[in-house]
Formats: sequence, C-alpha cells, structure tokens
Amino acid sequence: MPQCEMCGAEQASLTTTKVEGAELELCSSCTDFGTEVREEPSSSAGSKYSTSSSSGTPSSSSSSSGSGGSSGGSQRPRDMFDDMEEIATDYDDRIRKARESKGLSQEELADDLNEKASLIRKLERGDTLPTDEIQRKLERALDVSLVEGEEVDADWESNDAGTMTLGDVVKRKD
Repeated sequence: MPQCEMCGAEQASLTTTKVEGAELELCSSCTDFGTEVREEPSSSAGSKYSTSSSSGTPSSSSSSSGSGGSSGGSQRPRDMFDDMEEIATDYDDRIRKARESKGLSQEELADDLNEKASLIRKLERGDTLPTDEIQRKLERALDVSLVEGEEVDADWESNDAGTMTLGDVVKRKD
C-alpha cells in the first residue's frame, strides 16, 4: 500500500499535491498543506498540469487550438517563490560591517529598529534569517542591501536618484 510522502500514513489512494514547489504524493489529511495538482486529460503526448489556485487562464482552449508544443512546452506555472528576492548568503557580515561603519553597538541598533538586541546578535551570527519587515528596517537604517547580488556601495549612493554621472565617481590622477 502506498505511503504519504509527508506523514508516512499508508492509504489506498494518494493525491499529487504541490507543496512549496515540490510535487508530493499525499494522503487526504496532508493535502491541506499545498495545492492539489490535477492532470488534465489531453490527446497530445505530453501531459499538462495545472493547479487549482491558478487564475482563470484558458490553458485548455489554447492547447486544443494549436499543436500545443509551441507556447506551453517550456513554461511552468508561477508560484509564490518566483517573486521573492533571495537574501544574500553573507547577510550576517553585511549587517555587522554596516553597523560598525555607522559606529553603532548592537544594542543601539536594536533600539533604533525597535527590536531586541538578541535578534541583532542572532542575525550577525547568521543563526537566523531576517523577516521581510526586519530586512527592510535594516536596509533603511544601515544603508545596506541584504539581497543577493545587490551589495550597496556608499560611493554610488546619492540623494538625487538618476543624476550621478561617471564624473562623480572617477578619481583623476592629475
């Protein structure tokens, strides 16, 4: 008898469910943790999947009118992770360096953010990831980016967005 891939319960029938981007075979009590994936009946060789949370895009009408392989072959349904920014792997170092460059102690930074000093210590040790709200607070207070690939350079920061030129950055060797 098949087992649920989440809780291990043995059941006669399992449902394919998408949980945080992974498709799992789940029992009826575990399907609430994700979105059920339904296989649409199709006469084409390739199978099409759609989730019940999809907005009403008419995928079946577009695949039946054409060959079905030109537009839908490489596309996958969008999920909530597509729009998320990836936090930098060195976020802890960025926070500590930015705090020290501003001359703030962990306690002072915590007071400025209206957070606990223990949270700042955990963030700087890399023991915990910042929530979206804490990330925004830190980025504003410390003028640093915690997003992967977007480390902020103080020389490029300007109050007049879009008015910096190459002459503002280049140092001449006169």
